[in-house]
Amino acid sequence: MSACVPARADSARTKHVHPPHSPPPGGPRRFRVAGADLSAAIAVFLIALPLSLGIALATGAPLQAGLVAAAVGGIVAGRIGGCPLQVSGPAAGLTVVTADLIQRYGWRTTCAITVLAGLAQLGLGCLRVARSALAVSPAIVHGMLAGIGVTIAVAQLHIVLGGTPQSSVPDNLVALPAQLANLHPADVAVSVLTLTLLLLWPRVPGRAGRLLGKLPAALIAVAGATAVAALTGLRLPKVDLPSWSSHALATLPDGPVLGLVAAVLTTTLVCSVQSLLGAVAVDKLVAARPALTGRVKRSDLDRELLGQGAANIVSGSLGGLPIAGVAVRSSANVAAGAVSRNSTMVHGVLVVIAALLMVPALELIPLASLAALVMTVGFKMVSLNHIRTVTRHREVLVYAVTTCGVVFLGVLEGVALGIAVAVGVALHRLTRTRITHDDMEGVHHVHVRGQLTFLAVPRLSRVLHQVPHGADAVVELDGSFMDHAAYETLQDWQKTHTAQGGSVDVTGRRPGTRISEPAEMDGCRCRPWTPWRNHQCERPPTAPPSGTARRTTTGGAPGTTTGSAADPSAPGFPDTRDTRDTPDALAAPDHSGRPGRPAGPRHTAHELARGISAFQRNTAPLVRHELARLAREGQQPSHLFLTCADSRVVTSMITSSGPGDLFVVRNVGNFVPLPGEESGDDSVAAAIEYAVDVLEVRSITVCGHSGCGAMQALLSTEPGSGRTPLQRWLRHGLPSLESAPANESADDRARRPRLAGRAPADAAEQLCLANVVQQLAHLRAHDYVSRALDAGNLELHGMYFHVGEAQSYLLSEDAEGGVFERVLETDLTA
Repeated sequence: MSACVPARADSARTKHVHPPHSPPPGGPRRFRVAGADLSAAIAVFLIALPLSLGIALATGAPLQAGLVAAAVGGIVAGRIGGCPLQVSGPAAGLTVVTADLIQRYGWRTTCAITVLAGLAQLGLGCLRVARSALAVSPAIVHGMLAGIGVTIAVAQLHIVLGGTPQSSVPDNLVALPAQLANLHPADVAVSVLTLTLLLLWPRVPGRAGRLLGKLPAALIAVAGATAVAALTGLRLPKVDLPSWSSHALATLPDGPVLGLVAAVLTTTLVCSVQSLLGAVAVDKLVAARPALTGRVKRSDLDRELLGQGAANIVSGSLGGLPIAGVAVRSSANVAAGAVSRNSTMVHGVLVVIAALLMVPALELIPLASLAALVMTVGFKMVSLNHIRTVTRHREVLVYAVTTCGVVFLGVLEGVALGIAVAVGVALHRLTRTRITHDDMEGVHHVHVRGQLTFLAVPRLSRVLHQVPHGADAVVELDGSFMDHAAYETLQDWQKTHTAQGGSVDVTGRRPGTRISEPAEMDGCRCRPWTPWRNHQCERPPTAPPSGTARRTTTGGAPGTTTGSAADPSAPGFPDTRDTRDTPDALAAPDHSGRPGRPAGPRHTAHELARGISAFQRNTAPLVRHELARLAREGQQPSHLFLTCADSRVVTSMITSSGPGDLFVVRNVGNFVPLPGEESGDDSVAAAIEYAVDVLEVRSITVCGHSGCGAMQALLSTEPGSGRTPLQRWLRHGLPSLESAPANESADDRARRPRLAGRAPADAAEQLCLANVVQQLAHLRAHDYVSRALDAGNLELHGMYFHVGEAQSYLLSEDAEGGVFERVLETDLTA
């Protein structure tokens, strides 16, 4: 969920004012730089200056090439690119590729390769294939970046120790013992000082730490090491910036055609993927900052490719390094409060000024200090969080193979090897289907675990024919897909077996089991759960004759035979209740005469026990291994989901989440009480504090729903009078009620939170939407949430679930009020 939420849901609206970077319609177009953009540009410039020199040093290119790339990336990519707040320049992810090109073809040919890669990016941008580039498995991308990080760190370690790096990681590792035996104390001392400042500067405590923390640690580390080296008179290699008049520019490429083509493809791939992933990451950072809501547009990835291509053409032509989006500078740009692309462009202008006027100061910087800085960047590219993620998704093999391939073979070879392994793993999972047969007390159980495709048909047919004629059989499908061949095999066997006097019960043990043909027979529609109260099937109200077996399907499987129509408690008995959205118990005080409630005794204990038994029989064997792992490692949810206690809102179902994914807080009305209120609710605040400070969740979602009884009660009663616990609790919804009064004008309603494509159905739905926005504002009032938002470690999202439509809506950025956008099936592949 990447949608951002409006900053506040105030009842008083102000007239819309154009942001500083957007001139009024019809007025003269003047270039103005907002104060926030200027301060952000200075912060990014202070980070970019030492990093650009360090990356140029790591590649073996002329040091001016790093400054050229930083300036061009800021000005050209910043002006043309599709991600306004992404800062482009020489990136650590391109270091290995560029170093290899320089060693093979020389610097001037490398510049020509950069120009050709830019032209290729322009072509990809015109073909509008940017979104397709994100289809590469994250395990491959993270593995590629980790491999590049290892290569950078090992190479720069030699400069830190006072030596010269070799051409490859194996050579660097072989030469490391000799380097350790012959280290240079001055270089080591400067490197240790740089690393110490990098580590300790962000951790300075107290008020002084808050003030000093505004200066980037990278600048302080390099400046401090430079000052100490100059004051103590240490003799060690320093930055050497030759005259710009002798700066080498691009020339016609010289080398084998196939090698040059591979070099262009590699540069294009790494530049494009890193830039596009960076743009997506910047969108998430922007979404987490309410102040940017409505001011910064979501990234246009195709335009971003065009901007990166143009920047690489200019950079290569001027003798600069290849350019890509840089995560460190982009995150600093957003954190510093940038509101437009002007900050990126001004940062590029500042780099130009520094390259022309600060050469004497730059030439005082020790190379060992820059090497220590870049080595730290390399180590950070090996993210433990990424490793945990790929391990959780069973893609650690793809990650490890890609990383090792990049380290020992090269970037293009490593990525190709990772793609091959990823395809192999996918095919292995597709073909790994286990089919077993057990006889349990006269009932023959055929258990299919895995995807049921035509490759498994021979084994399926063989096992099915082990079931004796006329026997009772249960076929348990534990998978998410069944193709046409397997469907026909299973259906044909079922027809034959039932014709011979046997019975067949086909069940899907996992929700969402899908087959290649409609799973609807005799008006029955399947439900992905074990029935409690007539949930399994929805039928016409006319029941079949008593004693007649009914054919049903469960979990997307072919028809089955279950139960008797005469038994109203049997699974699949017709459900004649009203399925329209109705308020829950809050708005229906008559608990005995609720419309649609089945008459007669409610065997709740039996229902609960039956559900638990079904879990132990069907689900526990599937999740036992995963739950055992979670029990060992503890919970590490990435998301706090705060929603209503309504029984119709099944959080795991509407989010397709599993154990360990969501930290769920539920209460009547999905309220977030403001902190410090008298008789406030510490249970909600405690849960939020625990999720943010202890579990360190990355996002919080407040989810409202249609037909909410709490909203009905707010509209029809006077909450907060203190007569009952429920009425006292409802006082937390008064701010929502005040922000969406029932008697407001049509113009006022148009500025309220709304659903995309239609107006709210009634005042209750309008209040549901306003309540989501209001509770998000209440969340920000909690100190721990506010701190996490300011640090960029947390995102807030709003969601609305329409029960009757089984449709989710996500709150997206909008200048006035906020719009809940419909989540479509196609959004899953976006």
